[in-house]
Amino acid sequence: MSRYTGPSWKQARRLGLSLTGTGKELARRNYVPGQHGPNNRSKLSEYGLQLAEKQKLRFSYGLGEKQFRNLFVQATKIKQGTLGFNFMLLLERRLDNVVYRLGLATTRRQELLQL
Repeated sequence: MSRYTGPSWKQARRLGLSLTGTGKELARRNYVPGQHGPNNRSKLSEYGLQLAEKQKLRFSYGLGEKQFRNLFVQATKIKQGTLGFNFMLLLERRLDNVVYRLGLATTRRQELLQL
């Protein structure tokens, strides 16, 4: 599948974290999007919690599912260190993330579009 091109504010509200780095999207409406968003959320299962955390990581780095999975497979093949540390190391080594960390782009999304 292709990259998500929809409203980033809606995704940020769904995940509960600011993808733009400003935090405005959560300050204005601190509930999930949709018709029943302001109502209380039902408790997620263990699988639902794990999926939500994976999606947070995926959307914050701007990766597709296949690219994310390939990085995870690469991390499993590295013999030194733990799997989680190796995975984060591979995510942080990506060029768009390095440019973002250096401060040359205000958001990762901006760097994705201009790189």
